[in-house]
Amino acid sequence: MAAETLSRTPLLEMRDITKTFPGVRALDGVSFDLHAGELHALVGENGAGKSTLMKVLGGVYPHPQYGGEILLDGVARRFQSVRDAEHAGIAVIFQELSLIKELSIGENIFLGREPRRFGVIRWEELYSRAQKLLDEVHLPLDPRTPVGQLGIGQQQLVEIAKALSQEARILVLDEPTAALTDAEVETLFGILRALRERGVGMIYISHKLDEVFRMSDRITVLRDGRTVGTEPTSALDEPRVISRMVGREVGDIFPDADHERGEVAFEVRNMTVEDPNLRGKLLVNGVSFAVRRGEVLGIAGLMGAGRSDLLMGIFGAHAGRVTGEILVEGKPVRISRPSDAISHGIGFVTEDRKRFGLVLDQTILNNMTLAGLARLSGRFITDVDAEAAAGNRSMKELRVKANSVYTVAGTLSGGNQQKVVLAKWLLTNPRVLFLDEPTRGIDVGAKQEIYAQVNTLARAGLAIMLVSSELPEVLGLSDRILVLHEGRLMGEFKRAEATPEAVMACATGHARRAA
Repeated sequence: MAAETLSRTPLLEMRDITKTFPGVRALDGVSFDLHAGELHALVGENGAGKSTLMKVLGGVYPHPQYGGEILLDGVARRFQSVRDAEHAGIAVIFQELSLIKELSIGENIFLGREPRRFGVIRWEELYSRAQKLLDEVHLPLDPRTPVGQLGIGQQQLVEIAKALSQEARILVLDEPTAALTDAEVETLFGILRALRERGVGMIYISHKLDEVFRMSDRITVLRDGRTVGTEPTSALDEPRVISRMVGREVGDIFPDADHERGEVAFEVRNMTVEDPNLRGKLLVNGVSFAVRRGEVLGIAGLMGAGRSDLLMGIFGAHAGRVTGEILVEGKPVRISRPSDAISHGIGFVTEDRKRFGLVLDQTILNNMTLAGLARLSGRFITDVDAEAAAGNRSMKELRVKANSVYTVAGTLSGGNQQKVVLAKWLLTNPRVLFLDEPTRGIDVGAKQEIYAQVNTLARAGLAIMLVSSELPEVLGLSDRILVLHEGRLMGEFKRAEATPEAVMACATGHARRAA
């Protein structure tokens, strides 16, 4: 962006913003500004205050629930609701999507803004306009499709289409590429470049620093609810930004994998999962594998390859028809529902933590002990002291940032929520642990903590299956890697043989077996 543009009155100024929750000061005098036609990156660890700041801007926390002031074009504004912020030209795409699953794509895009005539919704016009927006984000779907049938990545693109429909002057994107394929990311970046040319100011929140440096004009770092500083992107590099985010130097992010693999702990034979919405279509087709004690088995593949469907099918949580044989420590078991899987020592950190992993209006403690309460209870009543002790121990071990175990889970940052989900399954004392996108939306410091925990669990003899869309994560953590393509197992690699090129070749349909 041209230097002369930055010298003019900012499109947006947020001055000395403060926000306090019970026992926690989430924002402590944060200042931030944005110019027209600028992409300004906002980075920091989970819990640094990024999402809270954007909820203040977006009217989620109305005035006077926060301190400080917001100015648009130099004029002070006070938003009493999300609708107020939208009317002022602010569109926010939050990390946790806000779509209504039961409604169609088109209904979600224009919810509350439906084209009407004499009070009657003009459905053909609504779906025609929605189709043009879907074409713009390169999402080849019928706008009449219920959002509940879409994957996370497709839902993210629907959120972007919804924001485009509002023709906002300020667009906030919170982890917009967390669930997108590489091709979808390139599509998004093309959209953002076009918006920048039109003078839209954009606030970009991401833990993927390569994207931040590729797209942003300036970077602001938050730490512990305070502004660390703002500089042009050209004046910074990744190590300096990371150091400011975490307050320390960060070395190699992946721990040295030193796992002693034992006997086979878990085996799947000829696993098949059918699409619940399209009879006969197989999302997973005849997949077989085994994982040993003390082994991290990575599962790679592009979006739609069947990675999450495989884990959900094994765990008894998939809506489609599932067939195949499952063996735990050499013994065949029958798993028809998640409770069966839990009883056989299987834990599952799911991709969508808010939908499947947490009860958001319950406390950290209740969430942590939800799946393993039987182990902490007496025969007839819950041992509340043992439950609290286990929760406090897990909170300390996983370094969950909260006032106490009685803090409501829904008030935590995304990274801390993910730690609570992991703690929940560890308290079941599992023999096998499924990790589906365990670091989605988590900052580099928290990632290191999760990676170290995975390494520790493997050393302790736990059998771990890891699904991740981030190929470096799969390569850096796994002892062995399976690659899926369109529901089929296309390749298997030992750690030393797995290169990005070889894995991606399999992921795009070129079969190879190297182990």
